[in-house]
Amino acid sequence: MRIILISAIAKNGVIGRKNGEMPWHIKEEFQHFKNTTMGSALIMGRKSFESLGKPLKGRENIIVTRNYNYSVSFDDVKIFYSLDESIEYCENKNYEKIFIIGGGEIYKQGIPKADELILSHLKFDAEGEIKFPKINSSDWKVVSTEERDQFEIVKYVRSDE
Repeated sequence: MRIILISAIAKNGVIGRKNGEMPWHIKEEFQHFKNTTMGSALIMGRKSFESLGKPLKGRENIIVTRNYNYSVSFDDVKIFYSLDESIEYCENKNYEKIFIIGGGEIYKQGIPKADELILSHLKFDAEGEIKFPKINSSDWKVVSTEERDQFEIVKYVRSDE
């Protein structure tokens, strides 16, 4: 099973606001996210899920929270209390690949576990308090880049060195 982090990151590192909102709306980037993740499991933090407002269709939605009393009114959403538990669940379901989709804390925990990163590097700064965690560039190698008007999609795989 491949563990893939997917994120859009502004030039200044911002990925969101602390209230869970995204500081931009780029239809082309949302379409890339949807096409890339369709049919897979999505692992996200509670705030990320709440900012979506509902499960994303065509994908298994999995929430990670530390709040043991947390619940949602969607039967098809799974809740786990650690990233490891959610990954183990996906392994048991024999997913070929899973996507960690945020937010900041989940990304931080997920980077050491990830096999790949798919990052949309936006061509502008954004206002927000949540930043994508620093990655050690020697741990990753670029396998492809795809230029778009407002962003560049860069795919990384973990270096073998």
